[in-house]
Amino acid sequence: MNGIPLRAAALIAACAATPLAAQTSAYEYQGVVEIFTNDWFGMPVGDRYDRWRTGGFQVSAFWAPDWTGTLPTRPFELIEARARAEIIAPDNLANPAPGDRRYAPALYFGATTHFDFRGLEVALGADVAILGEQTGLMGLHDSIHRTFGGSDVDLSNFMIEDGIYLNVTGEAARSYDLGTSSLRPFAEVQTGVETLARVGADIRFGAFDPESFLIRDPITGQRVVAIAGGTVGGWSFAAGADVAYVHDTELLPSIGPDHEDMRYRVRGAAHYGIGPADFSYGVTYLSEEFVGQDQGQLVGSISLMLRF
Repeated sequence: MNGIPLRAAALIAACAATPLAAQTSAYEYQGVVEIFTNDWFGMPVGDRYDRWRTGGFQVSAFWAPDWTGTLPTRPFELIEARARAEIIAPDNLANPAPGDRRYAPALYFGATTHFDFRGLEVALGADVAILGEQTGLMGLHDSIHRTFGGSDVDLSNFMIEDGIYLNVTGEAARSYDLGTSSLRPFAEVQTGVETLARVGADIRFGAFDPESFLIRDPITGQRVVAIAGGTVGGWSFAAGADVAYVHDTELLPSIGPDHEDMRYRVRGAAHYGIGPADFSYGVTYLSEEFVGQDQGQLVGSISLMLRF
């Protein structure tokens, strides 16, 4: 997608900037992080073909009684409220091949609680997912293409059906301090829009702040700083990989090609933290997701975290 869905981004930002309805005076706003994912951000090594996992945007805001540099030991003491838009497209927007994947626009609105359970870093969350033409994202995609001289986007007859789903995700991980680096193996399960199980690991090294709090981008698996710690950061780097077994996915309906049972992601990123802000840029390889996809793809990610 040669741009970010501006209307959806505005809607998402407004949603995430609004305090939780259940928020009490004991909770304080901890900050916000935005994550942009696009195959153009992978330049000069990215695909830049405006296809498959072509673009996404997420904004997450955080509330907690306080942030002390460690996860709380009880659920619902650190709350993430988020909204996300993603467009998944066939290889050719003007004349898609019959065996390619259907156009799949999606909006997600949800929340996650993050906590420590006997040394495990746990994230449990749920999203209401809105799929299909009802999202309005195809019209936005088309207007962006027209603005920048691209081909028209009209895939109403090559799109997944409208639907609304409850998508539930859980992740458990453990961090190991290796001195100047940190290793974090994890396991994840998801059900709803996609039903899958995933295992992998991430490593951080460099001048990272050990008291900062990170979340995982659902598209690439990149971990980005969501709440700054108590010390000034600097340059740090991260790498990671994971493998998922996919049982079912609404993003590849029965009218199109079958999904691949196994998916792989390999990623690397550079972060720069200064005071209450953190910026990151990463590149991720995504393996084939459907039968007939002739190759994987490279996508780029940019994130910006601000703590007020």
